[in-house]
Amino acid sequence: MSGLDEQWKALRAQLTRLEAQTRKVRGEARTRLKRVERQTRAALQKAMQQAEPRVRQAADEAARIGRGLRAGVRAGSAAYRSGGRPKK
Repeated sequence: MSGLDEQWKALRAQLTRLEAQTRKVRGEARTRLKRVERQTRAALQKAMQQAEPRVRQAADEAARIGRGLRAGVRAGSAAYRSGGRPKK
């Protein structure tokens, strides 16, 4: 029986060491994950701040182009209606 008891004690000791290593690694992983999340959040915030003015400018330009296009269509249709039959 002493052989089994020795094995049992060795397994318990190994399990204790593994539990300690697991706690250490889990804590390190949690710390790394928090750091990566913080860096990602900062990078995303910076990208949003840089992109927002350009997006607003593009939207303004698109609206301006749309207004010009509608005005051109209105002017063309008005000219077509006011003119008589096209001359050959």
